[in-house]
Amino acid sequence: MRKIESENIPIILWLDFIDPGALEQAKNLANLPFAFSHIAIMPDAHQGYGMPIGGVLATKGVIIPNAVGVDIGCGICALRTSLRNMDKTKLGPVINEIGKIVPVGFSHHKKKQDEKLMPHPERFSIGKGMVVNIEYENARKQLGTLGGGNHFIEIQKGSDGFIWIMIHSGSRNLGYKVAAHYNKLAKELNKKRRSTVQKKWDLAYFIPGSEEESRYFFEMNYCVDFAFANRKLMMERVKDVFTEESGGKVEFDQFINIAHNYAAREIHFGNDVIVHRKGATSAGKGERGIIPGSQGTRSFIVRGKGEKNSFMSCSHGAGRKLGRKQAIRQLDLRYEVEKLEKMGILHSLRSQKDLDEASSAYKDIDEVMENQKDLVDIEIELSPLGVIKG
Repeated sequence: MRKIESENIPIILWLDFIDPGALEQAKNLANLPFAFSHIAIMPDAHQGYGMPIGGVLATKGVIIPNAVGVDIGCGICALRTSLRNMDKTKLGPVINEIGKIVPVGFSHHKKKQDEKLMPHPERFSIGKGMVVNIEYENARKQLGTLGGGNHFIEIQKGSDGFIWIMIHSGSRNLGYKVAAHYNKLAKELNKKRRSTVQKKWDLAYFIPGSEEESRYFFEMNYCVDFAFANRKLMMERVKDVFTEESGGKVEFDQFINIAHNYAAREIHFGNDVIVHRKGATSAGKGERGIIPGSQGTRSFIVRGKGEKNSFMSCSHGAGRKLGRKQAIRQLDLRYEVEKLEKMGILHSLRSQKDLDEASSAYKDIDEVMENQKDLVDIEIELSPLGVIKG
């Protein structure tokens, strides 16, 4: 942990080096008039839109759509199976079957999924004009789909001796539509009231108690619930594949789910604040969490230590070292493929364009975990066996 004290409030970082773009964004956060106490930067931090991915911001009642991000509620779930081994003769068919029932990339289901699987609309009394109301029927086709980018389904072998399933996905187009709508609205309102927050920072906000703040908070939470329902449905279908392929000789337990793009009302240092976690996960004392590596590296089941200075947070993964376009330009496909195949991993690197998700595009997960020893304890290490990417 180190501290930068050149801005209005301190910036506390859990990494030795932060890229210049992310550092500038962290300084912008530290100079917001409503930022509370300090800014916390996790060890996987890198530049995002407006706010660093891997950043934690607490505010005095203000909510910033861009400090949550475009994939609202994106997160990870993991599930332990009763299986202790899975060789390639069994793993290959499982991966193939999962690929048939879980749409990836821009693909959606052709039919709307059972409405009972959706976060129930009556729970929120969705009003007219709400984005989630307008997009609700489209979202039913997106439910149970993986998406693209860094989203994945991974079969892993745990240090506890069991086979695990891990899924990383978010709120799909529903979350994107909500994020885009409210960020645009916040920009318009900030311009009208001549906000002192510089436009170029891309941190437009809603003032406490406003109708816009209330509507965004409501829609954001719906997207968080939708993202969870999305992961849960995919996990159920992956479980079905495991059950079928094992002839019913498999059991499942220890389901864990955690989101890493959201804002929540919490109490820190005796104050009621809104904590924005963008590419960061909650790590309260004793709280169980998940920190994935990159394709080809270990992931971790962890227990939070409740570190106050991180606003009880930790990293959400390894964090990017190279931008997507940069990785595609610079990395060598043959080298990356051979590296994974030597490890015996069924991977998703097929062409040059897939290199944006090669393990070399990400930071060293061991270094990331070393940098946050005061934030989490490692409970189980998970080594990849097979990976499905969007």
